[in-house]
Amino acid sequence: MSRLKELRKYVNRELMEMPDADDRISAINHLYGVSLAATILAKRRGLDPELAAMAAMLHDLHAYKSGSYEDHAHKGAELAREILSELKLTSGEETEMICSAIYHHDDKLTKDAPFDELLKDADVVHHTMNDTGKAIKEKEQERYDRICAELYLK
Repeated sequence: MSRLKELRKYVNRELMEMPDADDRISAINHLYGVSLAATILAKRRGLDPELAAMAAMLHDLHAYKSGSYEDHAHKGAELAREILSELKLTSGEETEMICSAIYHHDDKLTKDAPFDELLKDADVVHHTMNDTGKAIKEKEQERYDRICAELYLK
């Protein structure tokens, strides 16, 4: 079984414990949507698509498990480290890349390492394209415009 498939099985079990069905559906939609966007962007940028998809599957898991977005990126990186250590799916270097991306993903106005930027961008893709009727957040607009140019979208 692939590492991504193994991680998704784990994440799915965690999400199925969410008591509210609407919240659970929203969480599944977001994590899988960001995972797909991360895969596409990683292939475009010459980064590892599997690791990108894995980071995306974990990036908001802490918020969904705890029900709180307070400091969710930093706490989410800690949770991701625990999960990856438990499942033994990644090398130490890969774990660091994933956890760094999760740690930084909420700071859309700061430029970080390329893999960190990838997760931020994938998150923005899902935020903006999952419901095109919603206004784009001010802190995501510049990043969204840059992504559209990169992907030749109008």
